[in-house]
Amino acid sequence: MKNVNWSAYVGIMIAMTVWSCSFLFTQEALKSFNPITVVTLRIGLATALLGLYGWVAGRLQKPRKQDIWLFLLGGAFQPFSYFMCETYGLSMTSATVTSVVMAMIPLFAPLVAWVLLRERVTWMNMAGIVVSMVGVMMLVVEKGDVNVSAVGLLVLMGAVMSAAMYSTILRKIPSEYTNVSIVFWVHASSLIFFIPTFLMLDLKNWGARPVLPMSVVSIVVLAVFASVVSFVLFCYVVRRIGVTRANAFCNVMPAITALAVWMIYGEAIPMVKWIGIVVVIVGLFVSQGVGNKE
Repeated sequence: MKNVNWSAYVGIMIAMTVWSCSFLFTQEALKSFNPITVVTLRIGLATALLGLYGWVAGRLQKPRKQDIWLFLLGGAFQPFSYFMCETYGLSMTSATVTSVVMAMIPLFAPLVAWVLLRERVTWMNMAGIVVSMVGVMMLVVEKGDVNVSAVGLLVLMGAVMSAAMYSTILRKIPSEYTNVSIVFWVHASSLIFFIPTFLMLDLKNWGARPVLPMSVVSIVVLAVFASVVSFVLFCYVVRRIGVTRANAFCNVMPAITALAVWMIYGEAIPMVKWIGIVVVIVGLFVSQGVGNKE
C-alpha cells in the first residue's frame, strides 16, 4: 500500500462528490437562466477567479506557443463540447438513458488514452470498470423512464468522447505547468466557443425570467466548487494516476447523487439501489488495480 497515491484518491473523491451534488445548484440556476447562459456565466466566473488566484499566488504561467493548441483543444472538448452535448442529449432522451450512456466514459477514456498516449490498461482496470457500470445501471434504471432517441444517443456519445479526449489532453500537457494554469487556460479557451454560442442562442432570451437571488448564488457556488476546485483536483489526479484510473471514478457519481438525495430530501433508496452502490464501490476498487505499480 506504500505506493498508493492517497492524495490523488482523496482529491478525486472530493471532485466527484462536488460534481454529483452540483445538480442541486444547477436546478436552482435554471429557474432564472437558460442552460447555455448558466454554463457560460459559470465558466466565465470560474476563469476570472482562477486568473485572480493564479496571479496573486504566482501560479499562473503563460503558455508556450507550441502548447497553445493543447489548451484550445482542451477548452473545445471540455467544458464546451461536453456540456453542449450532454445538455442537448438530455433534452432528447430520458435521464436514465443519459446516465447509462455517460457511465461509458470510463470505458472509452482508456481506449483513447491507449491510442494517443499508449497508456497501459490492464484487464483488472477494465474488469473493475465493467463491474461498476453494472452498479450504475442498477442505480439509474427505473420502469417507464427509458426514452431512446437515435439522435440523442449520438449527441450523448459526443459528450462521452469529449470527456475522454479532455482527460487525454490533460496528460499530454507538459508537466511543468501548474494545475491552476492548465485549468485557467482551458476554461479561458472554452469561452471562445461559449460566448458566441450564448450571443447567438441565448442573448435574445436574457431578462425573460426574473432573476432570483438563489439562482445567482447557485451560479457562484457552481463556479467556485464545480468549475474551479473540482476541475483543478481532477487535473491533478489525471496527471498523477492516469486517465483510466481517474475516469473510473465517474461511475461513483450516480451513487453519490442517490445518497445526497436521500440525505437532503429523505427520498427512499430501494434495496436494489443499495446493492448497486456496493457494486459500484467494489468495481472501483478492482479498477484501481491493487498491487500494480503507479
